[in-house]
Amino acid sequence: MSASDDSTSPFDKVAESTLNSLTARVSADPETVERGLVQLVLTLVELLRQLMERQAVRRLDAGAMTQEETERVGLTLMLLEKRMGELRDHFGLTPEDLNLDLGPLGRLL
Repeated sequence: MSASDDSTSPFDKVAESTLNSLTARVSADPETVERGLVQLVLTLVELLRQLMERQAVRRLDAGAMTQEETERVGLTLMLLEKRMGELRDHFGLTPEDLNLDLGPLGRLL
């Protein structure tokens, strides 16, 4: 399409609208980027922590863990949960901030 051509195709309108929409959503602010990255990492760690906790409960219910293993896993999970709380506080995040909305799949956690 030339600069002198005043008509725009439907494709051009959609492309421009999409570009404008993406530009409005993308923030290059370093603080926002850092917080978003921390939010993503903490969400993944929280997901893994919950999975490990559920696996430990299953093993405990099945009698597959010794008392020593149970205490060690329990202490490890408590320390991890405490550290997660400290990191959330440091970056101004709440537990709900880590529960990402996956659209039709529902909430992550």
